[in-house]
Amino acid sequence: MKAMLSRAAALIAVLVLAAGCASPPPQYYSLADDTLRSAPAAAGAAPLFIELAPVAMPERFARPQMVVRQKGAADSPQVDILEEHRWSSSFENELRDALASGIAGRLGAVDATRSGLARGRPVVRIAVQLRQFDAVENSRVDAGFSWTVRRADEGPSSACQLSLSEPVDRGLDALAAGAQRVTAKLADAIARSVSAMSSQPAAACPA
Repeated sequence: MKAMLSRAAALIAVLVLAAGCASPPPQYYSLADDTLRSAPAAAGAAPLFIELAPVAMPERFARPQMVVRQKGAADSPQVDILEEHRWSSSFENELRDALASGIAGRLGAVDATRSGLARGRPVVRIAVQLRQFDAVENSRVDAGFSWTVRRADEGPSSACQLSLSEPVDRGLDALAAGAQRVTAKLADAIARSVSAMSSQPAAACPA
């Protein structure tokens, strides 16, 4: 009887220890700005359609896990891939969705990336490349992007670049919020490119 009780007690201890060592569930973050209100389309104007190609980026970022550098190691090649802190989808899809909805909202446009393109409607095609994305914990998010905007396959295009550095507070929640602000600033810049392209092609890129 005592042996049975001892084995039961040992089993309970093992289960309690295992429960204490279990990894916490992942926390999920979004790059989308849910507070953005769509700009109204101009009265009587034909709706503008935009189409955003998949965002090109280095393979190391194309994952749902957050990829961060520790403060003080910004120049180090070493990064941490955080299993317990993730984007709500793979990073390239998360960035594309946030940009497409953000650009369409700022322009009062239709996001053909989601809704599809009505036959005969002109579309503005946008291609974005992520060149740099250093998320430094408790410090900042440094990012570099390039993009092209084309009103039709045969039409002229504008090619632009933008580098951003967004300071952040302590913690990974603040780091994710900094990445969201970087995405919003990029959406602002691309939306200005689309607006300026037809009237002022030379001014289509942000300073």
